[in-house]
Amino acid sequence: MGKLKIGIIGLGGIADFHSEGILASGEAEIWAICDEDAERLAARRVQWNIPEERAYLSYSELLQNPDVDAVTIGTPTVSHFAIAMAAIEHSKPFALEKPVGMNAEEAAALRAALQNNPLPHMICFSYRYKAAARYAKQLIEEGRLGTINHVYSQYLQDWGIHEDIPLVWRFVKSITGSGAFGDLGCHMLDLTRFLVGNTERVIADAGTIINRRNLLDGSGQGEVDVDDFCHVLSRMEGGISASMMISRFAYGRGNDQHIEIYGTKGALVYNLDADDSLLVKFKEDGDELFRRVEIPDHCRTGQMQSFFHLLNGRGDGQDATMEDGYINQVAVDAIIQSFTEERWISIQ
Repeated sequence: MGKLKIGIIGLGGIADFHSEGILASGEAEIWAICDEDAERLAARRVQWNIPEERAYLSYSELLQNPDVDAVTIGTPTVSHFAIAMAAIEHSKPFALEKPVGMNAEEAAALRAALQNNPLPHMICFSYRYKAAARYAKQLIEEGRLGTINHVYSQYLQDWGIHEDIPLVWRFVKSITGSGAFGDLGCHMLDLTRFLVGNTERVIADAGTIINRRNLLDGSGQGEVDVDDFCHVLSRMEGGISASMMISRFAYGRGNDQHIEIYGTKGALVYNLDADDSLLVKFKEDGDELFRRVEIPDHCRTGQMQSFFHLLNGRGDGQDATMEDGYINQVAVDAIIQSFTEERWISIQ
């Protein structure tokens, strides 16, 4: 069986992550690439040694290539819906970056399209593939924590604190849909749901710290019209009380994730910065202090390799689907509504 021929749509920073996983696998190769920026397209073509005839300015043309087995979609949020819908119409399996669309209506339409034309697909909630997160899920499912009462989570970065960063697309609502919460918070929503369950109602506070930034072309300044931070209180299914802190203004934080889960028989602390780790404290083990646990090898995997397993019929059932993407988007929309209207919002 030959290698899977993968097309990469969107050649910005996230393409480095996608390409790294493709190049590291013996099951796939970068076969075609696409970006609307001709200069970027040309640079990536040289970087990955892609023939000119397989480098596209139009995603529609790439999707029409019969040799492409599947695609990754790593464009700004505003184009996720159109490209994913086109992939479904061309029956091309896909890995779609999060969030799946600008709002729940777009996510619902993609979910309906896949129900009519089922395809292997993955939503790129990357942190489902961290070994510590997978082991935490296993321990929770084994009942080691007992009945869960609390979930406290945070996802902190600091890149937004720098005033010299221009008005890139992540600061523009018409392109990104939402700010720090849509970018980082949707990961934490998915990860806590992956580990514990659904969020049922929320109240949130958010704000913009730097309101204007230099335009990319140097012609002046433009408005930042999305949130720089968001703090959420929530109730999850089973009566679990939870909180979430999201910020791109946390000085000194690079890519810091932290989740603490407390039950009636135990607790665990998941942490990710440079490395992912897991601390536990279990009543049945007689633990007096939190201790770091070794992560079993069966919990170790990679996102792109998992995508290739899925394409080859060997998926493990833990990949995020469009259903997960839709549920996540409904929660994101509810949180945005909450901090806009300053009230509790129930998630249907």
